[in-house]
Amino acid sequence: MRNGYTTGTCAAAAAAAAAWHAFTGREKEQILVELPGGGQARLEVFPAWQDGTDWFYVKKDAGDDPDVTNGVLVYGAVERTDIKRKDASPWYSSKEYPFLFLTGGPGIGVVTRPGLACPRGYYAINPTPRDMIFKQVGQLYRELDMEGEYLIRVKIPQGEALADRTFNPRLGIRGGISVLGTSGIVRPMSEQALKDTIRLEIHMKAAEGQHSLILVPGSYGERFLKETLGISPKWGVQCSNFAADAIRMAVDEGMKRILFIGHVGKLVKVAGGAENTHSRYGDRRMEILAESLERTEMDGAAQEDLKKKILECATTEEALEHLTRQGVRDKVMEDITARIWRQMNQWAQGRADIQVLTFSSVYGILGMSSLCGPAIKEWREKQT
Repeated sequence: MRNGYTTGTCAAAAAAAAAWHAFTGREKEQILVELPGGGQARLEVFPAWQDGTDWFYVKKDAGDDPDVTNGVLVYGAVERTDIKRKDASPWYSSKEYPFLFLTGGPGIGVVTRPGLACPRGYYAINPTPRDMIFKQVGQLYRELDMEGEYLIRVKIPQGEALADRTFNPRLGIRGGISVLGTSGIVRPMSEQALKDTIRLEIHMKAAEGQHSLILVPGSYGERFLKETLGISPKWGVQCSNFAADAIRMAVDEGMKRILFIGHVGKLVKVAGGAENTHSRYGDRRMEILAESLERTEMDGAAQEDLKKKILECATTEEALEHLTRQGVRDKVMEDITARIWRQMNQWAQGRADIQVLTFSSVYGILGMSSLCGPAIKEWREKQT
């Protein structure tokens, strides 16, 4: 699949083009950017006179990654400034290039919570893109023997409209998207990228002083959290299919109590030992339910008939319907919940107390670990 370029790479190219114009009065049609992961990228740049400023922009190409920022215009401007470092508090500065300052503009979000790689109150321009921008402009400054101090500005006007399609609102970044990238290259969305986002969100809650955490696999869990349990989704972290990874991340961040709430279709896989609940890692949902059914006190022939029906089911909801008709749903789910609880606590290795709640879209709460009730009550009280 085809790679693309990060917003950080695009911002560095746009800033370099703007610097070349500010320092020489001339324009370039292409800019060569040094990538932090090694190698170089050649990007087309275009001039744009806006608001009395010479801006230069790059149209982002995310390659084959389904990136919401694909195609956005990333702008850069460079202007002489007489504001000294001590007066430039919302601006980023560089020890290596002390004559340069950097700030954001429309469409780039502002950080409002601690725990991110950018200080609170600053534009969300991450460390690697900052370094790239300073380096591109700083090297040119020195090559041309420039003097004085310059302010670099970057903006992504479409960012404000796109922000709600990113994790930024959950991370407390308001008003736009972030300027991101660690290698300078966008590779088609990987599992590691998603896990990094989950880790960051957990880290931010830890940075706010939290020692308890709610984990939910996805939007079903968030909706259940709000509509059934009366707990704001803001307390939860979506961990997608990465059940084991999320728990390990949480204990690494010092979380002592974890409430894991998820649809039975996901969590039943955990009962069977699955660390990742995506179907490509295997789908033993019906076999796992059948194993728990075998532990119930049920007539042998009837149990075998029910087991056969379950193994033929396509969804857990369908299997639950058969279990409900035979009056053994609660017993089976009691065993399933216990297996989930043991597995999750095994992942935590005794470093945190894990409580589990699993539910169904049709039948509501199906199973709760022994101390799940008090944990839910405690989270409800946090909101009052």
